[in-house]
Amino acid sequence: MLVKTQAVVLRTIKYGENKLIVDFLTEQEGRLSCVVGIPKTQRGKLKKQFFQPLTILDLELDVRPKQTLHHIRDARIGIPYATIPFDPTKLSILLFLAEFIFYGTRDEQHNPSLYQFVVNSLQWLDGCSEQFANFHLVFMMRLSRFIGFFPYVEDYHEGDLFDLRAASFTSQVPSHNDYLTAVDAARINNLLRMKYASMHLFRMSHDDRNRIVDVIVRYYRLHVPAFPELRSLDVLKELWR
Repeated sequence: MLVKTQAVVLRTIKYGENKLIVDFLTEQEGRLSCVVGIPKTQRGKLKKQFFQPLTILDLELDVRPKQTLHHIRDARIGIPYATIPFDPTKLSILLFLAEFIFYGTRDEQHNPSLYQFVVNSLQWLDGCSEQFANFHLVFMMRLSRFIGFFPYVEDYHEGDLFDLRAASFTSQVPSHNDYLTAVDAARINNLLRMKYASMHLFRMSHDDRNRIVDVIVRYYRLHVPAFPELRSLDVLKELWR
């Protein structure tokens, strides 16, 4: 079946001498894995540089339901970036988010709202010139809305704890250890209310930011099956010292 769709590159693995296996989040089909033949010359339509993490492509795919690897007939840049390729900080954020999205959306099928959230967020980051140190935190929590465990912020009261398993604020200490103290729960409550345009108004130290990202990763590991330790997290934590 021929499918034309926009897609975001999540992960690329070398396969043999001149092939790649590329994992995508696509607008029309959800998560897909494709095998891509890369020509040895620059004359071919499928160029290796198209498949960098979180590149946004327009694809023409041969999708066969019973196969796990599909074939790309054509690919071109769908939405080019203006600043991200030239900004080491933004590139570090993208490498982390590519890994985070890869594991966080692994079982997602057709979900246009999720896809548009990801693309709109990437475009926002590309267009932002300053004060985006909290971007990855806002992105990570807002992504949970589209995969089913975004907390209900109206339940929060000062001094509440946050039950990571139940994804809710509570005044009672849970019967398990997967909960946040009142201090961390207040930080999460603030984060849940942030938007990209206003997130710079919420001041955080380097240590606060890293503490929150650890909490969010722990939160995802409780709600997303087989969500692993993220290899790119250490690099992210070195930003904004």
